[in-house]
Amino acid sequence: MRILPALESIDRLVSRGRAIRVAALLTVVTTFGLVLLAGSGMQTLDALGRPVGTDFSNVYAAGRLALAGAPELAWDWPSHFAMQQAVHGRADIPFYGWHYPPPFLIVAMALASIPYLPALILWQVTGLATALAAVRPLLTRPGDWVIALGFPAVFVCLGHGQNGFLTAALLGGGMLLLDRRPIAAGILIGLLAYKPQLGVLLPLVLAAGGHWRAFAVAAATLLVMSATSALVLGTGAWEAFAQSLELTRSAVVEDAQTGAAKLVTPFGAVRLLGGAAWIAWIIQSAAIAGLAAVIIRTRRCRPALRGAVAMTASLLATPYAFDYDMVVLGIAIAWLARDAETNGWRRGERALLAFAYCAPLFGRAVAAATLVPVNLIAIAVVLAVALARSSPALTASPCRHLHAASAQ
Repeated sequence: MRILPALESIDRLVSRGRAIRVAALLTVVTTFGLVLLAGSGMQTLDALGRPVGTDFSNVYAAGRLALAGAPELAWDWPSHFAMQQAVHGRADIPFYGWHYPPPFLIVAMALASIPYLPALILWQVTGLATALAAVRPLLTRPGDWVIALGFPAVFVCLGHGQNGFLTAALLGGGMLLLDRRPIAAGILIGLLAYKPQLGVLLPLVLAAGGHWRAFAVAAATLLVMSATSALVLGTGAWEAFAQSLELTRSAVVEDAQTGAAKLVTPFGAVRLLGGAAWIAWIIQSAAIAGLAAVIIRTRRCRPALRGAVAMTASLLATPYAFDYDMVVLGIAIAWLARDAETNGWRRGERALLAFAYCAPLFGRAVAAATLVPVNLIAIAVVLAVALARSSPALTASPCRHLHAASAQ
């Protein structure tokens, strides 16, 4: 096969020193670009006439509606858009929809209690710090922090004012803590219900691995979140959320009105290529079934392999994930790299993980220009590396029976 020799040639070019230098360069260049874009605008709008932090506008406006005593209007698009226009003092701004369940609206309320720009800075700084804290066990050598900060998905998330950092902290942190601290892991996984589409396969991950304590804690966390939001916001918020799901499914998911090139899922790839929604649903369903089989197969493997599978499968199992959600992919890459340093690198792995690391930098642009779903391929590549490392043919004793699993 010619592919493997080509990957091996790239392997020789991938080194830790080069990775640190590339990450540092990416950090400087993209930070400069973000600051220039935001700083050259007026007040809360950037140079392109969009809200600074774009998607954060929907979070802030939803919080303002809730603080005004009308939380259910966050899911009413005309009312929500009117609040965004009021926040930014302009009628000709893009609309950014609110699609989250009520528990996340409580976070939005807290952020909306202070002015927009300080709220955005607080949101992103706190989120990034939380994500870095979650991945800290993997960042033990000089330069690791530079590589983590230079991951291009970090800057995609910053540019959108999105919640990819929070998602990475909860999902990545939950997987990292699952064996050692199941209660803490269960809390983190339960909190991920603020973005429920990413939890499609997480019950299977916990059940297949025998992590019953974490499973129970996650379920309890979900119930507490739901009850708290109903008490704070009223049951009307849940009714409004339920009524909004059909519009979200048709407009955002099936019609991909936010841009199919941003999607990183099998469903999004079919829509990007012009396939009908019903075909996309069939492909997505088949992907879920295949991912479930992979989770079951790797349930007794080393934590790094199980964790990487769970994180990549979470991105691939939903039809509704975007490139800013790929922050969690960085944790999967870091964990696999650490596993490779401990148990030995395999042929082509450095090249594949380097590609996946860089993909968010150009994935959306390439997808829009060529219809090639680069970011989806990158996620699948990381999953493939984890799956290959779990094969007895490739690595000695990669999986082990966790005799204590039943106690979890």
